[in-house]
Amino acid sequence: MGWWPFGNSQPEDPNPPTRQERQKCWEARDAYFSCLDGEGIVMAGTESKACSSEDNVYHKTCAQSWITYFNQRRKLAFQQKDMLAQANTQNKQ
Repeated sequence: MGWWPFGNSQPEDPNPPTRQERQKCWEARDAYFSCLDGEGIVMAGTESKACSSEDNVYHKTCAQSWITYFNQRRKLAFQQKDMLAQANTQNKQ
């Protein structure tokens, strides 16, 4: 039995994803986010059944930690875009 610094259990997959696996994840993410954009949805996971096939591929292809990160980055990107638009409007006044 080995010592694992962050808990009592072994990591699920000790091998990092290959370049091809990362590429597949990014492609699945891009397809899912493109579908969300087409539906006018900002928050990933709130789309109901609108992009369910893309969402399934996204979840099967990417690690959960990556999905959480990508979804948070998407939300932040939209917030930044809105803040910049407001700042530009204020600067023009």
